[in-house]
Amino acid sequence: MSKDRYGGATSLEPALSDITSALKSGAFGNEAAIVNGVVLRVLGALGWPVFETRVVQPEFAVGRRRVDLALCEPIGKPAVFVEVKRPGQAENGEKQLFECAFHSAIRMVVLTDGQEWRFYLPGERGDYQERRVYLLDIVEREVAEAAERLMRYLAYDRVRSGEALDAARNDYRKTATRREMVRNLPIAWRELVDEQDELLIELAADKVENLCGYRPGPDDVAAFVSNKVTIAGGPLPPTAPPSVTPPPTGRSTGLQPPYFKLRGTVYQGTSARDVLTKVIERLCAEDASFPERMAARPKHGRKRR
Repeated sequence: MSKDRYGGATSLEPALSDITSALKSGAFGNEAAIVNGVVLRVLGALGWPVFETRVVQPEFAVGRRRVDLALCEPIGKPAVFVEVKRPGQAENGEKQLFECAFHSAIRMVVLTDGQEWRFYLPGERGDYQERRVYLLDIVEREVAEAAERLMRYLAYDRVRSGEALDAARNDYRKTATRREMVRNLPIAWRELVDEQDELLIELAADKVENLCGYRPGPDDVAAFVSNKVTIAGGPLPPTAPPSVTPPPTGRSTGLQPPYFKLRGTVYQGTSARDVLTKVIERLCAEDASFPERMAARPKHGRKRR
């Protein structure tokens, strides 16, 4: 008999094809039908001795509760709990299943209604959903993909060797890492906006210039980003415009910000970038060595000195 990448019999794929066809026709109307027509058939194709009740124990007692199936390795010692629910009711069994797993120190549990197979690691952190390693819908997925995932977590030889649990833990870590990154994305974005990150301002200005041929000043972009950009938590609070101290000439200059004063002379600018450019031009005119000395300075930000 041929084997798949996990060393399991390829009879799983024909079994899944038959099961998915039956699920689509509504052939399994209650939990008992799902246990016998879906779960035990899948477990058998995964190498489990389904007729050895010391290995695949039905109605396993945990205190006053019972779990539909306990997959035992070694004999009589549960390694995986499988709880079966009516079609469309899989998510309603999490609390009971987790309580049974806690009292029996079970490290992996499966909740299924025949179509959806939910794999959990009860000992990890978070709510039920956060401790779910994988959600497999055998009707929606390709047969080969569904078979590979079932082999990864439930193949008899892999459960016995510990490879199945290791794979589940590895997948959980990846999922948890991604979830943490997604959770922090809004925070990172808000900080970039609040700090008016130089690269963010440059990218926005570049895009505007590409669209219309005109490049907005950094102040215009910063004001827009601070006041208009929204994230999941709602609009960002408006940022007050920067205060500008008038030049101490003792009289009104008649100029509007932005402007700058150098060597006692006040110069009008059109933007912060324009002011910076004019300052550098004036300094270069006064000292020919200024450009080289400026270029030798350490970088400030990602692109500019």
